[in-house]
Amino acid sequence: MGDTIRLAGADGFEFTAYHEAAFTPRKGGVIVIQEIFGIDRHVRADVERWAKMGYEAIAPAMFDRLQRDFHAEHDDAGIKAGIEKARATPMEQALADIAACRDFLAKHGGKVCVVGYCYGGSLTWLSAAKVEGLAAASSYYGSMVQANAALTPMCPTIVHLGRTDAGIPADDVAAAIAEHHGETVPVYIYEGAGHGFNNQSPERYSAEAADLARHRTLELFDKAQAPG
Repeated sequence: MGDTIRLAGADGFEFTAYHEAAFTPRKGGVIVIQEIFGIDRHVRADVERWAKMGYEAIAPAMFDRLQRDFHAEHDDAGIKAGIEKARATPMEQALADIAACRDFLAKHGGKVCVVGYCYGGSLTWLSAAKVEGLAAASSYYGSMVQANAALTPMCPTIVHLGRTDAGIPADDVAAAIAEHHGETVPVYIYEGAGHGFNNQSPERYSAEAADLARHRTLELFDKAQAPG
């Protein structure tokens, strides 16, 4: 059973995070970065999945400074509210909170990896390039990846995209990453899967794509070594 903890950001603000210890012998830590909908049941379920795979996992509430315990439904109103929160959150602040999660997990020993979805997928890509001390990063369907494709990850990084994602042109993102990084950053495109395919909401979930992406991410994390 996970619990909610509080961590101090670089600005001194205490934000909440959903946390779960590893179920099996601990391999390291994983930072799970939310979608725009907040720390909802889908994020908590993902934290639990990583804990069951041997990783102490933590999901920071990225919008706590704007609204504690923010949750939004997957409808038009929820999407609008989530986008407003994401746009009102300074990027450097978000990355600093991710760094605070890195420090929390690093204190318990071993490597720290990061995985994120949608808004979190963008933050994962940016974290790989801007947050030191991460061992590996797995970015799922982040809308800001293409515009930031020139950034160079400091750790092994992979990207997952849905072929039918109406908001993210998968081939264009893959081409932008290949232009700057060649084959060093694998981009996986999942046929028949749309945006949010890892999220188990009925309208978005693709079990086949989610299982394969998670297998690839687990393989990346298991092989990763802590920097230094």
